[in-house]
Amino acid sequence: MIPIRDDQPSYSTPFINYFIIGLNVLVYIFFELPVQMQGVQAFEDLTKQFGFIPRHFILALTGSGHYSIAATVLTIFTSMFMHGGFFHILGNLWFLWIFGDNVEDYLGHFSYLIFYLLCGVAAALTDIAIDPSSTVPTLGASGAIAGVMGAYILLYPKARVQTLVVLVVFITFWWLPAWVFLGYWFLIQFVETSVTASSVHHQTGGIAFAAHVGGFVAGLILIKLLPRQSRSYRYGA
Repeated sequence: MIPIRDDQPSYSTPFINYFIIGLNVLVYIFFELPVQMQGVQAFEDLTKQFGFIPRHFILALTGSGHYSIAATVLTIFTSMFMHGGFFHILGNLWFLWIFGDNVEDYLGHFSYLIFYLLCGVAAALTDIAIDPSSTVPTLGASGAIAGVMGAYILLYPKARVQTLVVLVVFITFWWLPAWVFLGYWFLIQFVETSVTASSVHHQTGGIAFAAHVGGFVAGLILIKLLPRQSRSYRYGA
């Protein structure tokens, strides 16, 4: 299922959401693409340098490797703005475009930025908890965006999401309540995390389902802890 748009109105301009989307695009076009054009090995070296690797974090934390805590913590944030390919970044930013503006509208600009980054951190910590020995670099904004989706499902459960649904050979559009669409999405991530965690082959890479679950749960919690911005300026006289 692919979301097309939602019907929840937003009463303020989502400057931070635009900024995050724009920064991701700029990093991909001007930082990642030139390296990808140099070949697979060059891009792998880049992801190992700026992607988040749980094993490196554990080694830095225990002092048993040559990795510094500051450098490994920094990769939590750099990895949030890197992607493995065009469809990876397109899918992530499309979800952020649809759901992020309303969460920013609720929290306000600065609080939304803090919320977004904290959800990304929570996603990385979940990766560590699930597989602390992993040496596979994690890339992408999906953990932080999952947090946005977690907040959205609590704030606007009855909002409707127009969804592209493929039924075997038929393609149709359904308007689904947000709690149905996002609840289904989270269920898939949770099931895949359980399967991946029990598999002996989870070191081969792929989608970081555990990060999605961790980010989503963080969004559920943080949206209750962070204060709602004042709405007095929105309506005027």
